Amino acid sequence: MADTGSGVTDYPVLVITLIVGATVLVLVYISSLLKSSKGEDDVKSSEAEVPKKEKQKDSSSSSLKSSKKKHSEKWVRDSKQAFSHPWLLTSLKGHSGEVLDMDFSSNGKFLATCAEDRAVLIWSTKDWNQKDHKSLRINIEFDHAQFVKWSPDCKAFIVHKAAEKVVEVYKVAKKADGWISGVAKALTFPKHHEDDVVGLGIACNGKYIMSCSDKNELVVWDLKGEQLAKVDTYLMTTICAQISPCARFVVASGFAPDVKVWEVKFSKLGEFQQVSRAFELTGHSSGVYSVGFSADSSRMATVSKDGTWKAFNTKIEYEKGEDPHLLSSGKYNHTGSPAHIAMSPNGEVVVVASGNSLAFYSVQTGECDNIIEDIYSGPISCLLFDSLGKYVLTGGEKHVRVFHNVTGYRATIASIQAKMRQPLSSAQKERMEQQIQEAEMFLKSVGETR
Repeated sequence: MADTGSGVTDYPVLVITLIVGATVLVLVYISSLLKSSKGEDDVKSSEAEVPKKEKQKDSSSSSLKSSKKKHSEKWVRDSKQAFSHPWLLTSLKGHSGEVLDMDFSSNGKFLATCAEDRAVLIWSTKDWNQKDHKSLRINIEFDHAQFVKWSPDCKAFIVHKAAEKVVEVYKVAKKADGWISGVAKALTFPKHHEDDVVGLGIACNGKYIMSCSDKNELVVWDLKGEQLAKVDTYLMTTICAQISPCARFVVASGFAPDVKVWEVKFSKLGEFQQVSRAFELTGHSSGVYSVGFSADSSRMATVSKDGTWKAFNTKIEYEKGEDPHLLSSGKYNHTGSPAHIAMSPNGEVVVVASGNSLAFYSVQTGECDNIIEDIYSGPISCLLFDSLGKYVLTGGEKHVRVFHNVTGYRATIASIQAKMRQPLSSAQKERMEQQIQEAEMFLKSVGETR
């Protein structure tokens, strides 16, 4: 009986032990499953993060490339603005739009420039050898000046407003040291031109102002804005109109191959009389873009669509029917856009601006001395010699470039040497030899020879 009871008692214990063991096994199995699932999730999460990191890396790389590209583009723009050349004296930087016109004051102390940025800048010419350039800004209200010209007494300048198509006069006040203290608008001429204006000028004798439209209407004004005369240029389309440096002539060129020259006549008492035809500059086979003058107007130069330039002796008796005499002619690289021409004050050098390049020619030989290329990324818009012929100025983009007239020094040497073949006194010969020596020293300083 006792043995039977003990067996019965042990049976429930065995069952409980088996149940507990099975439960532990189940829990261990479930735990292993959970760990396996978590591991797979971690792997998936890790695999998902790899493309994300790679994407961030690609994004960073793309951003870096974009930054490098922008930096490269900025460097290209800056390198274009940082133009350099052995003949370059300096660049005048101050405008934020394309420079359209420029003019020296008669005393040579100031240069006025106008641009599409609705401003006229007046520069001091005495500090061009220095790094910084002194200037004064004058804003043009609601418009921009297409042309700017100094009055002969340097006390005023005029502009022609591009949109409004009127002439405005600005008075200039100066300080005791000669610099400008202020500028104020003094007068607006009555509107006359409805079409685009292609020329503006003030006579050096202060007797009249000239403006001309591309539709062949040339107007002569007095200084108060009253019209003195109107002239039809008969050029089909007028491209250029100027007053000669001597103030005796007004000149116009355009679609026709001949340049028209008129004389503006005044009485001995200074009263206006008439504008009459004087002579023509002929010889081109196509339209003439621009005209240049020597300081005394005894020589004139033209540049044409036919790819040539010409220099003329205009010290003639045109009243008796004498025609201008051709001095020399040459070819230039015609880019398809209108070219500009300027003649040195002594009439010995012609400079042609075509596209963004500048070519220097000897009037004596007609040969090209040098070509300066890529002065701007766009075309040269205006061209000018200073009164002494030492510098050639170009306008374009936002800058004015000031170049040494190296060709002029070579021409001076050749001219003096030709004169030295004539009978001379010892004093004259000594002075000429000194001039040659000075010119040769300058050429050597810019790495050039005669």
